[in-house]
Amino acid sequence: MKGKDKREQIARIILALAGILLVGVGISFNAAASLGNDPIGIVYDGIRNAAGLSAHQLGMASNITNIVLLVIVFFAGRRYVNIGTLIYLAPYGVVVSLGSWLYPLIFRSQTLVTQICGATIGCMLLYTGVAMFIVADIGLDPFTGFVMVIQDAVKKEYRYVKIAFDVCCVALGFLLGGKLGVITIITALVAGPLIQFLAGIIKKLIGRRLELQ
Repeated sequence: MKGKDKREQIARIILALAGILLVGVGISFNAAASLGNDPIGIVYDGIRNAAGLSAHQLGMASNITNIVLLVIVFFAGRRYVNIGTLIYLAPYGVVVSLGSWLYPLIFRSQTLVTQICGATIGCMLLYTGVAMFIVADIGLDPFTGFVMVIQDAVKKEYRYVKIAFDVCCVALGFLLGGKLGVITIITALVAGPLIQFLAGIIKKLIGRRLELQ
């Protein structure tokens, strides 16, 4: 039984790491496409801009943001910090930087067509990655943990807290110089339902196998 549990935990960690890879690359693709960022990506981009960092240093900005949020969540809602939080944080900046490096190699010219393609791929990678992390079910990322801390404080339903939080992220990122655009609006409208849909598909494909290992 212990061997089975260990194999299942390893499988979940691998799934979470794969999800983090897709999330990081997806966020960097959205930023590089210059059609706007998702609510979290615009915060990273705004902090990068405010700190005078280059586009290739988006990973550094994301690391700074996540570490600050992790410290806040640790003291305000320690129960939300666990192995999944640490697994999410450790490679995140690296994979964001990897995506910033990959984008110009794949899309050698920045035309409207390549921007749309890059942003579309970025969104799909981001949504699929988040869905994989959710299905892995080994903890919360710093942003989600922070939302849960706020929810505990205001005693409101998660969906309302999440909407308000995303609006605040967009406003903060924009004020700091992050790219606001059509992708920001699209992600605000479709991200939740699409992530839920993808999570259902992923769980059907591999969730049962995780439980049986």
